[in-house]
Amino acid sequence: MLKTASRNAEHVAAIRQIKAWTRERFSLSEDVSVMVAEVACGMPGCPPLETIVTFWTSPEARHVFKAFKPAREMTPDDLPPYWMKNAIVSDSENPNCC
Repeated sequence: MLKTASRNAEHVAAIRQIKAWTRERFSLSEDVSVMVAEVACGMPGCPPLETIVTFWTSPEARHVFKAFKPAREMTPDDLPPYWMKNAIVSDSENPNCC
C-alpha cells in the first residue's frame, strides 16, 4: 500500500511542478487555467504514456503541447520555448490534431 501512496504522491508532485514550469515559461498569471493530463496510448508506435499540457490565455486561445513521456519524467527542457507560445494555439475546429 505504501508504494501506491508514494507513486501517487510523486505523480501529484510532478503535475504541480509541470504546472509551475508552464506558468513560468509562458509568463502566466495564477488566474490562468493550466491543465496537465497523463494519457495512455494503445496505438502502434505511440509511447505508452504521454503528458498533455493545456492552458488558456483567453476564451478563444487554447494552447496545447505534448511530451511523449510520463509526467514524472518531464523536465523544463520538455516544454516549448516561450517564443512558440502563439504557435501552440490549438485549432478548436479540430481538437484531435496535434
